[in-house]
Amino acid sequence: MEDEILQELRKIRALLEPKPSPPPVHPKNFIGQLKDFFAQYRVLGLAVAFILGIYLGALVQALVSDILMPIIQFATPPGESWQSLAVGPFQIGNFAAALVTFVLVVLVVFTVVKLAEKAKIK
Repeated sequence: MEDEILQELRKIRALLEPKPSPPPVHPKNFIGQLKDFFAQYRVLGLAVAFILGIYLGALVQALVSDILMPIIQFATPPGESWQSLAVGPFQIGNFAAALVTFVLVVLVVFTVVKLAEKAKIK
């Protein structure tokens, strides 16, 4: 009786042991390896995001320099440009433009990430 129970337990144990996974199949030609590389590391998506990020930055930079900073020009004293704004000995005009650009890029990226999360895009 004990031998039968032990045999049954051994069978159950053998059935519960995980099977070894088959070795991954790697493509042998160059094109197959390149496709495998892109799929594994998602390089294409990263490259597209990088390129879009560059152009997004250029777009926001143009928005700031062509639309927002001329509005700020109205707040500066007559005869002065926003680039020559100074606090004591420090020139802050270009820094202010860069800061506005940075804040806008952060807001756009935050909005895109939130929309992607809402749409469940990974």
